[in-house]
Amino acid sequence: MRTEQAPTIERVDYQPLAWVVERIDLHFRLEPAATIVTNRMVCVRNPAVVADGPIRLWGEAQERVSLSIDGAAPATGALREHGDLVEIDVAGEARSVTLEVVTRINPQANTTLSGLYLSNGGYFTQCEAEGFRRITCFPDRPDVMARFTVTLDADRDACPVLLSNGNLLEQGELPQGRHYAKWEDPFPKPSYLFALVAARLVALEREVETASGRKVLLQVWVEEGNLDRCEHAMDSLVHSMRWDESTFGLELDLDRFMIVAVADFNMGAMENKGLNIFNTKFVLAKPDTATDTDFENVESVVAHEYFHNWTGNRVTCRDWFQLTLKEGLTVFRDQQFSADMLARAAGPEGAASARAVKRIDDVRVLRAAQFPEDGGPMAHPIRPDSYQEINNFYTATVYEKGAEVIRMLHTLLGPEGFRNGMDLYFSYHDGCAVTCDDFVDAMAEANGRDLDQFMRWYGQAGTPRLRATCAWDAGTGTYTLNLAQHTPPTPGQHDKLPLVIPVALGLIGPDGHDCPLQLDGEAQPGAATRVLALTEEAQSFRFVGLTAEPVPSLLRGFSAPVMLEVDEDDARLAFRMAHDSDPFNRWDAAQRYSERIVLALAAGSAAEVPPAFVAAFRSLLEDARLDPAFRAQALTLPTEGFLLERMSPADPQALRAALVTLTRHLGGTLAEQWLTLFKAMQVLGPYRYHPADAGRRALANLALRYLAAAQDPRGIALARQRFEAATNMTERFGALAALAVNAGAARDTALQNFHARYQNDPLVLDKWFALQAGAWRWSAAAAPTVEQVRALMADPAFSLSNPNKVYALLGTFFRANAGEFHAADGSGHVFWADQVIALDATNPQVAARMARALENWRRYTPALQASIRPQLERVLATEKLSADVAEVVGKALG
Repeated sequence: MRTEQAPTIERVDYQPLAWVVERIDLHFRLEPAATIVTNRMVCVRNPAVVADGPIRLWGEAQERVSLSIDGAAPATGALREHGDLVEIDVAGEARSVTLEVVTRINPQANTTLSGLYLSNGGYFTQCEAEGFRRITCFPDRPDVMARFTVTLDADRDACPVLLSNGNLLEQGELPQGRHYAKWEDPFPKPSYLFALVAARLVALEREVETASGRKVLLQVWVEEGNLDRCEHAMDSLVHSMRWDESTFGLELDLDRFMIVAVADFNMGAMENKGLNIFNTKFVLAKPDTATDTDFENVESVVAHEYFHNWTGNRVTCRDWFQLTLKEGLTVFRDQQFSADMLARAAGPEGAASARAVKRIDDVRVLRAAQFPEDGGPMAHPIRPDSYQEINNFYTATVYEKGAEVIRMLHTLLGPEGFRNGMDLYFSYHDGCAVTCDDFVDAMAEANGRDLDQFMRWYGQAGTPRLRATCAWDAGTGTYTLNLAQHTPPTPGQHDKLPLVIPVALGLIGPDGHDCPLQLDGEAQPGAATRVLALTEEAQSFRFVGLTAEPVPSLLRGFSAPVMLEVDEDDARLAFRMAHDSDPFNRWDAAQRYSERIVLALAAGSAAEVPPAFVAAFRSLLEDARLDPAFRAQALTLPTEGFLLERMSPADPQALRAALVTLTRHLGGTLAEQWLTLFKAMQVLGPYRYHPADAGRRALANLALRYLAAAQDPRGIALARQRFEAATNMTERFGALAALAVNAGAARDTALQNFHARYQNDPLVLDKWFALQAGAWRWSAAAAPTVEQVRALMADPAFSLSNPNKVYALLGTFFRANAGEFHAADGSGHVFWADQVIALDATNPQVAARMARALENWRRYTPALQASIRPQLERVLATEKLSADVAEVVGKALG
């Protein structure tokens, strides 16, 4: 077994560099196998460092052709190399030197997709977190901010478009069929925000005026043939600009803003200053190829990367431990933006429901991805204390939990107080690389609040448990709510201190209406929803003036990222499903009730689905007063990943059997209601991306899936008709998903027809791959899904070198199909090890993401643990295993 480990980097060891870079002039002579990079840097002594020290540069996966200081080679003994680190001593008292480094790199051999690489004949970059050092030697840290000038020299026929950060200074012709373009970014930035693109592309352009009256050019660059799929991304960019101007007073600071779509990309998108590089899946969208969810994701990701222009670019991270400073804050901002866009489209009557649907989406992601992470060997605070490979800390904790921490600040301070804190943050730190402490300090100062205890959210890992008990005194009309908090131990952290937990509370009377809330000692009742701040391990809150025992509605809007433990019987859950005025908590009541039934079926403590649950479920299904998008959420069962976290030990086979039983029962028992609902939810007229239409389509598709699960012939016939007649991808793919439930000719024919129709569209085929990788076996006669996945890897459209294909097929199977992945014969675990080892040889970042599918293996049954452990050990014993995968698997085994 592999025993050596990558060095551990500790946050407490941070030290500023003795030398930083003031300006950098880069020249690229772009060639597929031998790109020459000439890098001239003006290096200056760091005024923040008293002690003398060398210039420190990092460089990897490159050939250094030459290196000189002020035009001369370094003195003998002045240059030292330690692996990828180069140290250069500077003699004398010079405060500034010009350092020139010439390197040769091979973009076409760069399968890691980090640094400079080729994709479909074009050159693209990805430099976050440490990709710039794969391009040239540089002090590649986020606290080194320099002004960049970049000249690109390339073959005109192969790369007619030459782009980099900032503003275009000049362009022209060169001998031998080449041409050049020179770009300058007027703002200092860290190297991770550098970008270049040289490719055969076309652009959708739009000139808009900023709030201050400046004319700016917006461009979305794509490969020829995709121009008709860019309009939504462009609209999303304009909406993002307007929202940031009106909500935070933040304006685009460059003369142009560019988005470039590339098919080979490890991430979703990257916020490089003024030149955002996107995975094609988050740019390209039109009704025939993109679902409503795809349209939503494009809008959200475009907004996220645009918002980074201020929260991440103008103010950036001092070091990578502070990653949530930019990511958690920007995820919160894009969530607020999306909620506002949905509410605006829904109008005054539907705004609250539209916001709730967005909040439910966000919490589903948190519970399915981040809660398991918090309970596993890779658990870490939103600001980690150490890491071995920084790429492994682009996690749900840093992003999604980080956004929840920001949301709690927004809740505690209010919208005005939060905006005041943001304004102060930018006034203090614009153009700087700072820490999470700097952000929270600005919030505290702007609001006159002590937020020292709140900072524990940045330093403590794990999902807190919030325990609520209640006492009712009918004689005095007093209701006492007792709250207690506890955070379980996580790796390296055993004793946790109390956190600040905002608990949004409502009390529902027997008539189903909210009671005005009056705390003991208050002169009169207040609002129907109050935010209580739990700051101790246990606190009690007494409410007076009540005439009957209320039903508590806790954590309204999911006011804190905690697991709520409260004793509620079936009747109380059904009551809240019917009456809770908070849409999120109404959904959550349905989820809790569903969870209770599923886990009872899985444990064998219930032999059948209780009629009371079916009745409560039917009441939601038939409540036409509810927004269709909300009903679609409320009638969708909890995710398998979240339910596995609620089992001890986790038994994916038993859970899958329970989910199949419940889904079939709900589909069959309520078949008439589903058929009526499907017909009522039809959307007439041409497709439009609108929350009202999207909600109706989502509810209709859900009806088809329940009917197909129950093998109702009427539902299957409707799915076949919808598949053949659909005029948009949402309806067509929804029908295909329903047909895929049942093995047989209808399923096989639909899958074949879908493939034939979209065989030349990689993004649509990703849906086809994912649908089959995530398939449940509804019949014992059906072939194991792992066999289908193996067969699909041989499809000409699949490529192990394309991250989107890997995420669609392998990622879906490993992470979203637990019942099949964890087959009792261990075939899924052997397959996992094979693919992680193969991926690691070419793209360690993607391999590490696949490796994390088994990080929580100790939660499973002893039989599954015995199957998984040898495969983890096989991966860890692989020669030349990357640090990315070694850290994940090593911590899982450790």
